[in-house]
Amino acid sequence: MAGKIVKIIMKKLIAISLAAIMAMAIFPSAVFGSVGVGVGTGKIQVAKPLKPGSVYVVPPLTVINTGTEPSEYTVSIDYSGVQMQLKPSKEWFSFEPLQFALQPNQTQVVQIKMTLPIKTAPGDYFAYLQAQPTKTAATGRGTTIGVAAAAKLYFTVVPANIWQGIYYRFIYFYSRFSPWDTVILVILAFAALIILFKKYFNIQIGVKKKL
Repeated sequence: MAGKIVKIIMKKLIAISLAAIMAMAIFPSAVFGSVGVGVGTGKIQVAKPLKPGSVYVVPPLTVINTGTEPSEYTVSIDYSGVQMQLKPSKEWFSFEPLQFALQPNQTQVVQIKMTLPIKTAPGDYFAYLQAQPTKTAATGRGTTIGVAAAAKLYFTVVPANIWQGIYYRFIYFYSRFSPWDTVILVILAFAALIILFKKYFNIQIGVKKKL
């Protein structure tokens, strides 16, 4: 009788062990915990127009560990597949800190600095400020997890001066209407330059008679 009870108990233990192993293989996140990420705001709108050649401090991004286990995170720039706005270069942005670790429900405020090149084209810009968790493999190399959260960033760049405005306006019209009216655009641009030159540089040329 005792032997049968032991066999029954052993069979149950084996069945439970097999079920646990299968659950670990099929649902590893449920067994070991989940990795998650969130951001504190969905949209960042820079109200003041920005000028090329300047350095700006963008409103910070708050990153939240929404998972159930500690994780490492990083911040980057991403874009929409199809967007009407211009795409700012990733090299314009710097993040402090760029990588950091968070416990579950812990937050990190990331400071963002944006440096606009001197030849930045004026217009409306859009990009995602994306926070993404990373995992550290046994070899010490980081691998990206397929979850992310992002805030939408909008800002507008205006010409730094009137000459730069004329240059970018000419490039815009040229790329839009080229090639059938290139000659007309060149003539109009040249005429505008002459008018502005006369307006801002009042040069009087006189011819003196020789005695």
